[in-house]
Amino acid sequence: MSDKIAAAPALIERAGIEIIPETDRTAKPRDLFWPWFAANVSVFGMSYGSFVLGFGISFWQATVVSVIGIVVSFLLCGLIAIAGKRGSAPTMVLSRAAFGVQGQKVPGVVSWLTSIGWETFLAIMAVLATATVITQLGGDGDSVALRIIATVIVAALIVVASVLGYHTIMKLQSVLTWVTGVVTILYIILAAPAIDFAGVLSRPDGGIGQVIGALVMVMTGFGLGWINIAADWSRYQKRTASDGAIVMWNTVGGSVAPVILVVFGLLLAGSDDELSAAIAGDPIGALASILPIWVLVPFLLTAVLALVSGAVLGIYSSGLTLLSLGIRIPRPSAAAIDGIILTIGTVVVVFFATDFLGPFQSFLITLGVPLASWAGILIADILRRRKDYDEAALFDDNGRYGAWDWTSIGTMLVASVIGWGFVINNFADAAPWNNWQGYLLGLIGGKDGEWAYANLGVFFALVLSFAVTWFARAGRIRRQEQS
Repeated sequence: MSDKIAAAPALIERAGIEIIPETDRTAKPRDLFWPWFAANVSVFGMSYGSFVLGFGISFWQATVVSVIGIVVSFLLCGLIAIAGKRGSAPTMVLSRAAFGVQGQKVPGVVSWLTSIGWETFLAIMAVLATATVITQLGGDGDSVALRIIATVIVAALIVVASVLGYHTIMKLQSVLTWVTGVVTILYIILAAPAIDFAGVLSRPDGGIGQVIGALVMVMTGFGLGWINIAADWSRYQKRTASDGAIVMWNTVGGSVAPVILVVFGLLLAGSDDELSAAIAGDPIGALASILPIWVLVPFLLTAVLALVSGAVLGIYSSGLTLLSLGIRIPRPSAAAIDGIILTIGTVVVVFFATDFLGPFQSFLITLGVPLASWAGILIADILRRRKDYDEAALFDDNGRYGAWDWTSIGTMLVASVIGWGFVINNFADAAPWNNWQGYLLGLIGGKDGEWAYANLGVFFALVLSFAVTWFARAGRIRRQEQS
């Protein structure tokens, strides 16, 4: 009995934002493949084929954009994952080295909102997919009872896994990788006859502005959507682990499945305009509509599990971010709080909202600007450093990192203001609250010009913040490492 009692606490990860002890840092770089692959092998990735072609570009342009956008965005995640190995703490705690112990709360709020938004979106997708597939099976997909049951099950799976923590999630992801991978391959085989290559290849090329707009959307929807949690999964890595190996496994794990899925999604969406339009309202359900009845149940289960897998990563990390903002509660409690928020958001959208994809994408681009700025700052900070972090100083206002780094905070604020000026709300009717953006587009042709929908503000925020940090904070970083 005593052995069982002693072993029980190990089921739940107790570590919050504190430094992971040396004895617990047993992970290898290749272990990073599993969470990133499992979270991104969802058939939802095929939906991006419709989203990318929606910019009015050709199949070949869309393919190049998708491959580059996915790989580069997860490469950026890999660079930030290096910090997890060096500091053995969550991403937003390590961000204190660049922003100060208190100053980190500025990007921390943006990170928390982004994570909450992503995980809620994935939960909504899972519930809507369930309703659509049940309808295709002859049931009543609009049944309130069915949607309530689906919402409860999806939310429960996400919250329980995230409360249990890192070790449970890693085991879960390694299993889901195989399950979702096999069924996804089956989907591709069964859906392939729906492809009309002549129709796909007949789509005309788009302009450079349209191409860049699609590229920004892909980067924001894939790697940049995860970048604020990248170090959370590398903090259990051994200090002797290779930086290059961490970057590689992070990039490969995150990008290999989406590249295949998005390209296949381009073929499907380019073959059928009606399917492409249906994806905008219910991505997973629309993709299921071209399958034979006998495969709908395994498809549904796999699609839901894949979405849940992605949401688990998000809610686990949003709980850590909540703790980094100064909320003094146990990590499992933080995950549970975010789970409650996720459930409420899912209920509101599933039962009351008439359109959510437009507002969500608008929300994504809006938060994508400051998040890109934060990423540029942190990547430059990581690449400038040559030593491991001063662990105690990450929690001490009077330590070498200080309470506030006004250079980083000022850079993020200025870059965000500039960035928002060069993005536009693509969903003016669905998200009118976001129509204030694009106030600098007059410099490059106006809101009706070729560059209006390129969302250059995300690129500007990322590159400008990296460049300013690389030069302006070089001396400060050097002094920090010498003290």
